[in-house]
Amino acid sequence: MLTRDQLADLYRELQQEKVLTVYLDGVGKDPARRRVWRRRLAQELEKEEHRLTFEDPEDKEAFEAARERVLKEVDGFQSFLPGKGFVTFATADGIRYLENLPVQVPNLVRWDTGPRVSPYIRGLKQLRPMVAALVDARRGRVFVYKEGEVKEVLDLRSDTFMGDLSDVASRKHSSTHTGSRGQTATDAAQRYLEAGTEKLLKEVKELVCELAGDDSSVLLGGDQEALAILSPMMPQSMERRILENSSLRLEMSLPEVKAAAGEAASTLAKRRQEALLNQIMEQAYARKNGSLGGKDTVRALDAGAVDILILSRPFVEVNPDYADSCVTKAFEQGAEVRVFGGAPSDRLDEVGGGIGARLRFRPELPEEVPA
Repeated sequence: MLTRDQLADLYRELQQEKVLTVYLDGVGKDPARRRVWRRRLAQELEKEEHRLTFEDPEDKEAFEAARERVLKEVDGFQSFLPGKGFVTFATADGIRYLENLPVQVPNLVRWDTGPRVSPYIRGLKQLRPMVAALVDARRGRVFVYKEGEVKEVLDLRSDTFMGDLSDVASRKHSSTHTGSRGQTATDAAQRYLEAGTEKLLKEVKELVCELAGDDSSVLLGGDQEALAILSPMMPQSMERRILENSSLRLEMSLPEVKAAAGEAASTLAKRRQEALLNQIMEQAYARKNGSLGGKDTVRALDAGAVDILILSRPFVEVNPDYADSCVTKAFEQGAEVRVFGGAPSDRLDEVGGGIGARLRFRPELPEEVPA
């Protein structure tokens, strides 16, 4: 998938052109529903053609040319779409972007100036990697979960070679001292193991921090005693991005790690969304750098005051044209756009009708202008 910056660049490249945007829901492999996506695409294209008023014959020709290009591209697909979703941006001159998406998207067809990007933004959270580490005293495994897939990048074992640590300290030697006692091999081995464990966990910590960078989430699991050593090693700046689960086993299979990482990624995404929404609500109620509701948020967008635009999933699905209008204005001023799901989405619907923003500054309202 595109990054946020790549999506914004693509939008700016196409914002003055007439673009046929097509999103298709590819979820569902029931043999009885094969080729359903084809029928849905035909229906959505027909619906869009009926919606349009072609006052310019050249505009109609351009739409038909873009439609034929899209149909030609999907002709090679078999009974089902290759991914969970599909998107393409087509003009009369060619396919400008096409991708089989690893995330589900709503069915949407629009012919308009500029591409429709709000459904794509919903899936961007899948692009952010989740780094998972499973540890015990002698072994550490590190995984990267991205776009619905998991890959093991490290399987590290501590040095357990003890050497000849026989209980030499307990042997009897002539000595001028009495009552002295040397260390036993058991004591030495224990300290050796502890040193090996600490070294192992430090290496795991360094790799996890490198892979996670400044934005990705982290899942820690495995032996509780090892986690008690690893967790304090993690930087405090990453605290909100880390989820710890001692019920996860070191020997988990890749499918098990994938399921755990996906669940953890969803949990942490909701945590981030809730924190951002709380911040926006606090600022909006204090009439500072936050807005809730369509009226105040659109006013802020028009003033170029938005830092992060937030939308609920139902808002985007029910109001695709309105949502894309807001996303367009946000992109034009370099603002981020985030689409909430789950409980944060429901809460945003309640407090702001599905739309809000964190602001760079608060634009003056008519009643706030000094007399």
